Amino acid sequence: MLATILVLSAVSVSLTGLVVLADKFINNYGEVEIDVNDGKKKFKVKGGSSLLSSLAEGKIFVPSACGGKGSCGLCKVKVLSDVGPILPTEAPYLSKDEVAQNVRLSCQVKVKKALKVWLPEHLFAISEYRSIVEKIVDLTYDIKEITLKLIDPPTIEFKAGQYIQLIIPPYGDVKEPIMRAYSMSSQPSVKDRIELIIRKVPGGLATTYIHEHLKVGEELKFIGPFGEFYLRESNSKIIAIAGGSGMAPIKSIILDMYEKKIERETYFFFGARSKRDLFYVDFFKNLEKLYPSFHFIPALSEPKPEDNWEGEVGLITQVVERYLDRFSPDQVEAYLCGSPGMINASIEVLKKFGLKEEKIFYDKFA
Repeated sequence: MLATILVLSAVSVSLTGLVVLADKFINNYGEVEIDVNDGKKKFKVKGGSSLLSSLAEGKIFVPSACGGKGSCGLCKVKVLSDVGPILPTEAPYLSKDEVAQNVRLSCQVKVKKALKVWLPEHLFAISEYRSIVEKIVDLTYDIKEITLKLIDPPTIEFKAGQYIQLIIPPYGDVKEPIMRAYSMSSQPSVKDRIELIIRKVPGGLATTYIHEHLKVGEELKFIGPFGEFYLRESNSKIIAIAGGSGMAPIKSIILDMYEKKIERETYFFFGARSKRDLFYVDFFKNLEKLYPSFHFIPALSEPKPEDNWEGEVGLITQVVERYLDRFSPDQVEAYLCGSPGMINASIEVLKKFGLKEEKIFYDKFA
């Protein structure tokens, strides 16, 4: 029985490979035209690639935190031409309304013939940047801070909390460039360089390159800025919750608030496992002295005896719960960045507290 299953699996994989190869080498789609927003931009590309990469050839950059793997659901565009039925890889990310409006995941749509698409106007302002690695700093054993100095264009405009898509060059067994999304940790007032906080993901193609191969002086390209994760204009108090490299957009937002003298009561809860996972503690403790409306609450979920930790202990959501009696749910906004598990747990705690979901902000790629 097991042998039969293995044989069938091998045959299935082989057939899939043959189909892919046949499509790549036998089917020649020639040159096809893409018409964007009723003629606002038209360009021709070689057929056979994804709509996502084909749009990028025309210097139109659609957000894709997963780099086109079909796992983030961000690269949505309206496709006004017939490109076939919704694929199983797209369905989980599309609502009924989106399906009715011909919205598709551009990474899953293959350009085989002339297409008409519609994109939000703000995507026309997204640019590709050349930069040079100016500095690499070890924040912890598995988190690095990367400073990129811009070359062309020489400056960038972004909102605190937004992210870019870093283009990782081929290396080792990785034969094609890959893209991954990283939030900027620097404030928007610094326009000629950006900072990123990047944690090494075991087996991660992009983070392995960054942690093991990236060198100061190396040139990197990135695309951006993207994202709807930024400070909303209001007088509400702020609960910010982050863990690990989720520190990045929160740091950018808080520094931007400090520079602009925005006096909104802000509590920043930062969770880590043990003391070796903490970073920027002194930085934010010093900021507290300069910025009376800002409060930094680091917490350890599993402090070690040698940590001699005297701060908050527990999961970051448990720590947040202990502080909620300081707030009224109708006077609060929440900003979250971290692992999917942390974000989901934080949302549940905040909703139980009475905070409306439209007052909870986070990037869906996190």
